[in-house]
Order: sequence, then structure tokens, then C-alpha cells
Amino acid sequence: MGDKLSLKLDEREVHGKKVAKLRKDGLVPAVVYGPGIEPISVQVEDGVFTKLYRQAGTYTPVHLTIGTKKKIAMIKDVDRDPVKGSVRHVSFHAVKANEPVIAEVPIHLIGEGESEAEKNGLIILQALDKIEVKALPMDLPEAIEISTVELKEAGEKVTLGDAKLADGVEFVEHASGHGDEEEEEKTHITDLMVASVWEPAALQAANEAAAGDATDESEVESENGEDTDQGSQAPEDMPGGKGQDEPKQSNVDAAKAD
Repeated sequence: MGDKLSLKLDEREVHGKKVAKLRKDGLVPAVVYGPGIEPISVQVEDGVFTKLYRQAGTYTPVHLTIGTKKKIAMIKDVDRDPVKGSVRHVSFHAVKANEPVIAEVPIHLIGEGESEAEKNGLIILQALDKIEVKALPMDLPEAIEISTVELKEAGEKVTLGDAKLADGVEFVEHASGHGDEEEEEKTHITDLMVASVWEPAALQAANEAAAGDATDESEVESENGEDTDQGSQAPEDMPGGKGQDEPKQSNVDAAKAD
């Protein structure tokens, strides 16, 4: 963990459509919620939050001060204006210091340019850039680091098993949801490939093949009349329609708080 991150929030009295004025004044409406507490409507200066968010992301605990209340929370969701990109609403999920939480953290490859593979003109391609871990809030790592220094030949790889986790930190296993139980038992999350070594020519050929497959699929759909005009689709079937995604947590929280 890095330095302790802190944020002062003010309780918010403005709700509903009136929050538009808050945004014009450079304030972001937010909510703090979690197990065992009533949701707290709060607000924070846009610039202050943006600076903190660059440091904390969604995987670093933040010490919140709301009047006389003290909370430890994770930034659960940040809702942005789709056109302007400005922050419209923030959801903070309060956690307990003595209870493990699950967070998605980035994976950083270290030793770039130092491996024998790279010195010989080969390319190390990262295939996995983030992973879920479980730990106490203050023990959550800022990133999982995996060294590629020992890679030498095309086809070699590094996996999650090559990461050195601090005490109390573990990867979160997820059942694949298919295949027999015996097969699932043989597959462990530490076997997941993070990066592998490629010959430049082989990588270029693979990219070209992938691009060709995508073009072929598009042509087949067009020829078969399967590329339906979006204007003729029902709203819930269109990309982003009701049938596509669950509502954002921030909107749910905002509705509750407002």
C-alpha cells in the first residue's frame, strides 16, 4: 500500500433535479453506503475528487470524513456525462477495516527490456492486465507485479503463479461454469497466462489472421441479411438498450439517496 488517502466530504441537502446547480458550481453529488449504515448523501469539489480518483482508482481504500463521521470506503462507481466526460455522480462503498474485501487491481509487468527474449528481438505480449484479489482493505495491493526478466524463447510465458503476493492477499477463484468437476479442479487461477513471448513475424501473422476473420464475419452477416438496421430494432434490443445491461450502481444509489 502507498500513502494513506483521505477525502473530506460535506453532507448534501440538495436532491433530485436541483443537483444540476451543484454541478454548475463545480460540485459532484455522491452517496456513501454500505452494510449496517444508512446511505449518506454527500458532495465534493470536482477538482478534489478527480485528483483523488487518479490516485485511488476503484481498488484503494479512502479514509472519508463527513462532519464528525469517519468511514473507510472504496470508490464503487463513477458516473460520467457521455458527451462532456464530466463526473455526474460518485458512489462510495463503506467497508470495515477488519473484514476482507474483493477488488480488481492492475497487473504490472516489471523488468521491461531486461529479458534475454527482448534483447534477441522477441516481443513480450501482455494478455491479462487486471485481476481480482481478496484482502483486508488496508492490505489491498496497488498492483500485482510479475517479472518477465527470465523469459528467453518464443512460446515461454509468465502466469499468475509467478506473482509474489503479500501475506493476507489472495487471488479470487471463479468457477468456469462449464465442464465436469474433475476438469475444473485441474484448472487453478494461478495457471492463468499473464504474458507470453512471440516472434515478431508470428505475432504479425496472428494479428492479420484475426483481422481477416473479423472482416469475413462482417461480410457473411451482410450477405445473409443478418446485419439488421438499428432503426428497425426494438429499443430494448439495440446496443445499450434495456435488454443489454443492468442499470449502473451509481444511478441506483442516486435514486435511493435522492
